[in-house]
Amino acid sequence: MPTPSHPIKVLVVDDSALVRRILIAGLNQDPALEVVSSASDPYAARDRILQLHPDVMTLDVEMPRMDGVEFLRRLMAQHPMPVVMVSALTVEGGQVTLDALAAGAIDFVTKPKADVARGLEAMLGELREKVKGAAGANLSHLRAAPAQVRRIVSSGKPKALAESTDKVIAIGASTGGTEAIRALLEPLPATTPGVVIAQHMPAVFTRLFAERLDGLCAMEVKEAADGDRVVSGRVLIAPGGFQTRVIRAGGTYSVEVTPEGPVNGHAPSVEVLMHSVADHVGPNAVGVILTGMGSDGAGGLVAMRKAGARTFAQDEATSVVFGMPKVAWERGGAERLVPIQEMAPAVLAAASGSRR
Repeated sequence: MPTPSHPIKVLVVDDSALVRRILIAGLNQDPALEVVSSASDPYAARDRILQLHPDVMTLDVEMPRMDGVEFLRRLMAQHPMPVVMVSALTVEGGQVTLDALAAGAIDFVTKPKADVARGLEAMLGELREKVKGAAGANLSHLRAAPAQVRRIVSSGKPKALAESTDKVIAIGASTGGTEAIRALLEPLPATTPGVVIAQHMPAVFTRLFAERLDGLCAMEVKEAADGDRVVSGRVLIAPGGFQTRVIRAGGTYSVEVTPEGPVNGHAPSVEVLMHSVADHVGPNAVGVILTGMGSDGAGGLVAMRKAGARTFAQDEATSVVFGMPKVAWERGGAERLVPIQEMAPAVLAAASGSRR
């Protein structure tokens, strides 16, 4: 394991020699990191992994000689290791990145499109933090439940939507959250109370993520738009680059989506979402903090619990990164730590009023 005297060993994989040089220089700026080698394609990367045993690999989403996602699937089946993807902020890049996350990648960063000089430094800073976070990631889920195994709900069945709901389920997640959210949502029936989710992601990715979940879940899943109603049978994904709040008007709930800056370093912020649920939904809410780095949402979950909501956090054994759930638990925001495979029944029981 990496220690202060033994930096985190990083392997950089990208087909562009220029990008490799930029990433190597950027990562080596942090004394806690050491780039031990680089590779231009998955075959060379495989050889470096076997030879050097790096702690973390950064991987470009578009690779020659072998599809990057296929490389990840083979790697995770035979030699699980933390991988941070470097993605283009495009629809195509977003789709491949979501495939990579499903295949076992821990996290991703996006290449800058505009103001490259400033954007590049920001991206490198984000990459350094995510590589350090990935080094301590829990990979046991890759052995227990291969990412390619899926229970897909038939899309031929209509997704029932009720006119209103007096319950709201608020979920927050970050690193490792895309698969944790899928695992939570897939078992939920179409009659589940309305769900609002803040997952740390850029704009293009939240829309693609919502579309992907919509094909897997019995509930309708869509990227939230300002004014959308929170109703039974519907999941709203907070859009990247905006802050999303739940508000109440009479007997109905809806979301307010506004172009605000980051809170706790994130837009969408789990903290913003959950404080709004505490204020406007109170005891009729259920709050959940899933896997992720940092502490975003911990204060909001505390507020929800004080307002009478039922609250849960993902346990350490099933979290990819036990950061956000740990802080929420330590601050008293979560009444119970729950394994991800048990989260759906726990949330349904809480929403029905059960105190089991």
